[in-house]
Amino acid sequence: MGRIVGIDLGTTHSLVAVLDEGGPRCLPNALGDLLTPSAVLVDEDDSVSVGRIALAREVTAPGRVARFFKRDMGTDHHLDLGDARWTPVELSAVVLKALLADAEATLGEPVTEAVVSVPAWFSETQRRATRQAAELAGLTVRRLVNEPTAAALAYGLHHLETEQRVVVLDLGGGTFDVTVLEIIEGVVEVQATAGDTRLGGEDFTDALLEHVSGKARESGVNVGDPVVRARLRDACEQAKRSLTEAEDAVLVAGGVRGDQPFTLRLSRSEVDRLWEPLVERLRLPMHRALLDARVRPDAIDTVLLVGGATRMPCIGALAGRVFGKPALRDLPPDESVALGAAVQAGLVEGHAAVDDLVVTDVCPFTLGVDTATFFGTRLIQGVFSPILHRGTTIPASREETYTTLQDNQPFVRFRLLQGEHAESDRNTELDVLQIPVPRRKAGTVGILVRFAYDLSGLIEVDVKVIGTETSERKVIELHAGSLDPKARAAAEERLAKLRIPARELLPNKTALAEAEATFEALTGGPRGMLGEAIGQFRAALETRNPEVYEPVREELRRLVAAIRQSLIQ
Repeated sequence: MGRIVGIDLGTTHSLVAVLDEGGPRCLPNALGDLLTPSAVLVDEDDSVSVGRIALAREVTAPGRVARFFKRDMGTDHHLDLGDARWTPVELSAVVLKALLADAEATLGEPVTEAVVSVPAWFSETQRRATRQAAELAGLTVRRLVNEPTAAALAYGLHHLETEQRVVVLDLGGGTFDVTVLEIIEGVVEVQATAGDTRLGGEDFTDALLEHVSGKARESGVNVGDPVVRARLRDACEQAKRSLTEAEDAVLVAGGVRGDQPFTLRLSRSEVDRLWEPLVERLRLPMHRALLDARVRPDAIDTVLLVGGATRMPCIGALAGRVFGKPALRDLPPDESVALGAAVQAGLVEGHAAVDDLVVTDVCPFTLGVDTATFFGTRLIQGVFSPILHRGTTIPASREETYTTLQDNQPFVRFRLLQGEHAESDRNTELDVLQIPVPRRKAGTVGILVRFAYDLSGLIEVDVKVIGTETSERKVIELHAGSLDPKARAAAEERLAKLRIPARELLPNKTALAEAEATFEALTGGPRGMLGEAIGQFRAALETRNPEVYEPVREELRRLVAAIRQSLIQ
């Protein structure tokens, strides 16, 4: 049996990590990078590639690249790439297969088991979709771990002797989580969690893109063209990163307006004003997590920022205002979740490096059933009855008793729900369970309903008719966004037949794709220089001799990096 790896399957980037005697470490991909963009390219020859090569092709062939599909996990959404239709589960499986290949190449042994992180605020539906994606990729999921809990594990591993209450603010590419926890003598106890699964760094890029698109339209740019929009978005992403360090930046988007690039000067203060509505949306999960944990902001000892999007100065400033103290980045923001997932993998397999570490987590949402009640003689339907409340330490099992409403009622039908609204229809329906009951007078037949929630966030429901042997058990299995057995078999067959470029060829293909994408966006002198460098690299590749083409490739990569940097002034 191989080692259990930790995987951060992110909206924007994904990582794989392992736990060694010296602690957790992230593993490099074929390009030597620790971060693999969560982007999938289906090329003209139907080959499928993952990572930076897909990002490069997005600005030249946006209809062949999929990104941000993590946000659609657990839904019926499909993406058309080339001539094929893909589900978010299948696309996530492709990314996971790439991470698996990287891990096996680095470790030199098979990898078949993993701990996979998910946003703490992911619903049961989204968790099951994530688990199914991992299974399609050939992985056995030993546990799903909440992302901020994973980050807290990575942090706690280095603070075993301390006693402190910590808030983890995890703003990734597509999701935001807040977790309140306590570290006491090696025990990491999660007390509350809250979040927003539709708010992340990409929303900040999109908000900037809308502003820039309006200015570009005024100057005659056809912002409706998919290629133009992809180039503008790429320029916005580069400007956003530049503004994390500088007070001003000039956004430059080539290839969108004839021979002349589109330029726009941006200031951090101007961009912060654009982002104010998004920043305000971050407040509610913070206050909700504090309320659930029953602690005041000034009772927090440490505020920990994780997730690449927390590099934006406005995020640290908000954290300072809410908690009254500077926020820390003690862990690499992009790597912290993967490192923590590796720590959780070590806990699962009993690794000696984490002998002194214990972790507890909580149920992030409330589970219950749809009920009806009488107000006088009037029947009120659609009333949500909570059974297992959010914030309950897991694994957990809770039960409630219900009775029949009508005389001679032949059965009771329970809608199994997840959510925080008093009205049933405003919550998420997980499944339906129906059980026969004795035909007796209304209110005389009792039905016991029990919800159990395990450490991976998987749900089991038991219903028993009191005083009888009648019972039903439901493990939540199928729902919108999952693949039924037939669709799953088809997905397994398609993934098995994927034409994936050889791992050793990826550095060459990626360097060429990034250079060509940059070339298309340029005008003037730099374009000619880059075109010559691309030609030299193509000629070097024809020798099939790594000693010849590798130095040329690295020179090309340095040139592309220098040109792209010069476009952000």
